[in-house]
Amino acid sequence: MSRAAANVSRRCRCTGSDAARSVTLAGMFLALLATLIWSVTVGTSDIQAGAVLSAIFAFDGSRDHLVITALRLPRSLAGVLAGSALAVAGAIMQAVTNNPLASPGLLGINAGAAFAVVVATSSIGIGSQASIWFAFGGAGAAAVIVYVVASVGHRGATPLKLVLAGAVLSMFLGALTTALLLFDQATLEAVRLWTAGSLSGRTAVEVGSVAPYILAGLVAAVVLRRNITTLSLGAELARSVGQDAIVWRCIAVVVVTLLAGGAVALAGPVGFVGLVVPHAARMIVGGDYRWIIPFSAVGCGLILVLADTAGRALFGSQSFPVGVTMAMVGAPFFIWLARTRIGSAA
Repeated sequence: MSRAAANVSRRCRCTGSDAARSVTLAGMFLALLATLIWSVTVGTSDIQAGAVLSAIFAFDGSRDHLVITALRLPRSLAGVLAGSALAVAGAIMQAVTNNPLASPGLLGINAGAAFAVVVATSSIGIGSQASIWFAFGGAGAAAVIVYVVASVGHRGATPLKLVLAGAVLSMFLGALTTALLLFDQATLEAVRLWTAGSLSGRTAVEVGSVAPYILAGLVAAVVLRRNITTLSLGAELARSVGQDAIVWRCIAVVVVTLLAGGAVALAGPVGFVGLVVPHAARMIVGGDYRWIIPFSAVGCGLILVLADTAGRALFGSQSFPVGVTMAMVGAPFFIWLARTRIGSAA
């Protein structure tokens, strides 16, 4: 085994055994299922957990079953899909850029997707299914712009330059989006909650139209997670083990665009999710992306559904944006992360 390959193998060794990680991951998945059922029971009228299961496996057309299948279950499934997609996208971005502060929100990808959807809604009045393609286009364009801008200069796209370029683009696109909505009241009413990051009003048709793209991105991330681990070690080491860093970065951009674009189309630009959860997963399993990616997917699906349900239960509003709840949790974590990791990232 070459020294480079040995370094890759050593980097992939994490605390605890694979069996322990598997048990922990299985426990998180069971917690996700339990939280999913609980979230469906919370609403303007109480529904028993047994009714949720019967609505799924023995639908009878009753009022409770209709409420579950048409309103509450799609909302909760949207939370699982959007949360998993944003967390895995953030994990991939942190690996590819070797930047602990990378996430779809901080690098402008969420803002790009949201801006594209708002422009399309205002100009041509697109529906929910068509918005997927505009979200993908906006996410991909934002990723390319941030990387190109950060690459200017003799040092190239350093982690700090990527964060700065992403922050500038996010603020610029956010300002344009706000200005557009101020002058277009119809579009503002249509996307007001969505732009704050909300699962309110998600339908089974909308979830079904976005789910294939998010699931394709998640499957690709799981299949390619060993290559992503190698990318996280740097371009020079990746080349030494026979991996073309440029090709794999392009592949990573495609996967991130599928995930972030689909998540924004479904739940709006929910912030901090793609930053917080991959770091929490890394604290549990170490630096091996073979485990970080599945832990991020399951953990963030759990967290986003829990945050959405807690917001509805605490504030008594079915339209309370989950983006607000996640900002309350994510902002303190980001401050801690910036204070402790920004030096090494620069």
